[in-house]
Amino acid sequence: MVDSFFADPALASWYDALSPTGERGDFGFYLPRVMAARSVLDVGCGTGSLLALAREAGHKGRLRGLDPGAGMLEQARRRPEPDIEWIAGDLESTSWEREFDFVVMTGHAFQELLGDDELRAALAAVRAALTDGGRFGFETRNPLARAWESWTTEAPVDVPGPGGYGSPVLRMTRQVRSVEGEIVSFRTSLTLPGEHTARHSDSSLRFLGADRLDAFLADAGLVAEERYGDWDGGPPTDASPEIITVARRTPA
Repeated sequence: MVDSFFADPALASWYDALSPTGERGDFGFYLPRVMAARSVLDVGCGTGSLLALAREAGHKGRLRGLDPGAGMLEQARRRPEPDIEWIAGDLESTSWEREFDFVVMTGHAFQELLGDDELRAALAAVRAALTDGGRFGFETRNPLARAWESWTTEAPVDVPGPGGYGSPVLRMTRQVRSVEGEIVSFRTSLTLPGEHTARHSDSSLRFLGADRLDAFLADAGLVAEERYGDWDGGPPTDASPEIITVARRTPA
């Protein structure tokens, strides 16, 4: 799911039901790194779940969430956790200089950077935002695992609302529409409770291999310091579902 689909507050209110915090391996992986950093920027923060978890766990430093989706930020700003900054925008609209010890992108948001120029601009903004020696954590699905081959739904998926099973359900379908080189395009359709017409979002994601990814990082002044193939910290292999990277800002 891409955040742009959830600019609509009616859909944004369902985001956490579609991606339950307790079922997210990425949060379990990144949270200790967030807790170890004095200042953190969450790019594509969505409804703010990760930063809220950090504050609940006792993080005392600066936490800032950045997201272009108005509906998502509306949900984030309703959270009771204090002193978290929620900013509307994307990396290309920012100009932070050495302000964050850790920058993170969860939920495969990195794959929404489709073009080379867009990717280079985003990585340059990340590097600029990092303190000297700061880290950037993100993940992309391993293209060799070909995850998209299982994305088209055979039947609609019913997702219970925040009240759990027995509460109204949202109906979801997904159809992969094209695979062209590194770009996979698909349509997601969501039907809200009480509605009879689905809302559609046409989205594309870029699947970069590790070698290509490292080349972009090097051009931006970043170097992969840690790399894993799954959220349990397993080594990357051709069959791994993920390419999880923690990159470090290198000296100019």
